[in-house]
Amino acid sequence: MAGTDRSQEASFKPTPAIILCEPQLGENIGSAARAMANFGLWDLRLVRPRDGWPNEKAIAAASRADHVLERVRVFETLEEAISDLTLVYATTARSRDMQKDVLGPEEASNTMAGHIAGGRGAGLLFGRERWGLLNDEVAMSDAIVTLPVEPAFASLNIAQAVLLMSYEWRRTSAEGRALPFSEGLDEAAPRNELVGLFEHLEGVLDQSGFFTTPDKRPSMVNNLRTALTRGRFTSQEIRTLRGVISSIDRRHLRPNPNRAKKTDTDE
Repeated sequence: MAGTDRSQEASFKPTPAIILCEPQLGENIGSAARAMANFGLWDLRLVRPRDGWPNEKAIAAASRADHVLERVRVFETLEEAISDLTLVYATTARSRDMQKDVLGPEEASNTMAGHIAGGRGAGLLFGRERWGLLNDEVAMSDAIVTLPVEPAFASLNIAQAVLLMSYEWRRTSAEGRALPFSEGLDEAAPRNELVGLFEHLEGVLDQSGFFTTPDKRPSMVNNLRTALTRGRFTSQEIRTLRGVISSIDRRHLRPNPNRAKKTDTDE
């Protein structure tokens, strides 16, 4: 989906930290950074990335999510990476033999939102590409977050998992409650303009003989009005529709070129 507005400044409001444990591929780090940037997250932490940091492949895959990459922090241990956080969730698609709460993405995001709003830090742990998080890493979390994936094919790419959780976080924020270009649409026309459209159309249909059975006219009119009301037409749209109706109503007054051609042929 294209649509990035380069004139807009990135926001650095408090958001969850994304912690990638021993990521192996730079491409996945970059794609995760891009997913974070899409939904307003910016705190990316790496624990022992296999190929070190910075990583050229990550930069290429991030697709100019530079404000995320510039703030990446690298840690030698998970304990160091989460030391400033007071709420940590581990993401996993596998059942663990642990007495930990298991949350869905929406519940987890709502809880993190309240936690962060109180001035405290929260983070999401993501594991390695090949085998995810280790049990001792999950043990350090407050709860497990899992997604409603298909059990027969539950493995997600790291960047996909980050994208889904970042999206869910965004939905809990004020910025996520309004779609980016949903504003600015014209209001629906006043009811009197809609009634004028009804009466105009029904008058033309009366003249054309559309209502062939008088006793059925009321129900047919109600059906037409119901259908047109669902359209929530703007004033401009109603003017256009009335122009169409008028044009159809005047069609018998206009010369028919096809009829003229037929006459010439007959001669």
